[in-house]
Amino acid sequence: MSFAVTVDLVMLTVRQGALSVLLIRRAIDPFRGAHALPGGFVHEDEDLDEAASRELAEETGIDSAGHLEQLGSYGTPGRDPRARVVTIAYLALLPHAPTPTAGTDAADAAWLPVSNLPPLAFDHAKILTDGIERARAKLEYSPLATAFCPEEFTIADLRQVYEAVWSAPLDPRNFHRKATSTPGFVIPTGRSTTGDRGRPAQLFTRGPATVLHPPLLRALPPSPPA
Repeated sequence: MSFAVTVDLVMLTVRQGALSVLLIRRAIDPFRGAHALPGGFVHEDEDLDEAASRELAEETGIDSAGHLEQLGSYGTPGRDPRARVVTIAYLALLPHAPTPTAGTDAADAAWLPVSNLPPLAFDHAKILTDGIERARAKLEYSPLATAFCPEEFTIADLRQVYEAVWSAPLDPRNFHRKATSTPGFVIPTGRSTTGDRGRPAQLFTRGPATVLHPPLLRALPPSPPA
């Protein structure tokens, strides 16, 4: 049995305090006019990473995906009404949100908050859900959240990234204690913020750690009653 291979990209960033995803609006059938993740078919002469970068540039005008990793493969029969199609999904985490420009098969491209999304084409809602969960988990065990902050940042800036990605408020004092006591996570610069309101806040920069130990674990939801 023959089948086609596509790539799809879950591109996440923090915009205006909210976790946001880059979506296109399809200009062609199937699902013409529906929102979808950027992506498309893999050419015979390119590998998967090349296809992901090409489709991103063609459909959104964005040349750099920042942190990019394979998320998973999706091949449920019937997921694409055109043919038997297996897609390789990628997760891209961007510290900055470049302005997208729609092209090729896309009628529009825009960053949308994940908390308020329209219905998505194909099985892209499932892929996006998996991508968001991967991003949330990576913030527990890696210093990736610092990539969403400026070069020098306050612990409040860092906490706001966690709150946006985890979609949950965090206790400021508890988070400050955990972040500053985790070896290699953040390093004080010796400088503080200046401003007209409130007390100056200490500035930090990203530390050398590649893994957080102990991790900054999310609070588990309460168990349902027995």
